[in-house]
Amino acid sequence: MDHIKKWFYEKIANKTIEAFTKNGFKATYFETKEEAINHFIENAKNYESIGFGGSITVVKELKLVEEAKKLNKKVLNHGDPNLTPEERNQVRLAELTCDLFVTSTNALTIDGKLVNIDGTGNRVNAMAFGPKKTIIYTGINKVVENVDDGIKRIKNIASPMNAKRLNFNTPCAQTGFCADCNSPQRICRIITIIEKNPPLSDIEVVIIGESLGF
Repeated sequence: MDHIKKWFYEKIANKTIEAFTKNGFKATYFETKEEAINHFIENAKNYESIGFGGSITVVKELKLVEEAKKLNKKVLNHGDPNLTPEERNQVRLAELTCDLFVTSTNALTIDGKLVNIDGTGNRVNAMAFGPKKTIIYTGINKVVENVDDGIKRIKNIASPMNAKRLNFNTPCAQTGFCADCNSPQRICRIITIIEKNPPLSDIEVVIIGESLGF
């Protein structure tokens, strides 16, 4: 059955990459995490400061923070548990103007759009403008038909799991379902849709043929 999945993932990825390319993005597909990690290493060599958006895919599954440290780069990771709240906010600000910003996306559409929902806004801001280059690593599981499906995916899949991961006191962290809440810890506060590569940004979308992240 693996060869059937491989065939299917390649078809989905190729159509999605074609759309992203038409929309002005750079776009690449790799079958495995290992290929994506090598892609990051080769790109990271060209930059001094590397910022990381909050991402299970990038930080936990691909372990790219560790790879950047091996290259002796200046690592900007606001998710570092050793940071104080003030230090964490300073790192968030520094990530906005780093040389290379690395993150994932909550959803991407088969017609070439990036769909994200953020709580604080630092991740989606850095995705759109600021860093010299942005690379977005994403599992094939996050490809959806359209923007509406992307928002539904985020609110009903990604957000409940992220709220649970962060131990936030929100209804979705308790029930697993979006309640469109007014919780002080609500993480669904900012919706961004990047339809075309912004003129002053260099965004590359890397799709990986595995189920990654939330």
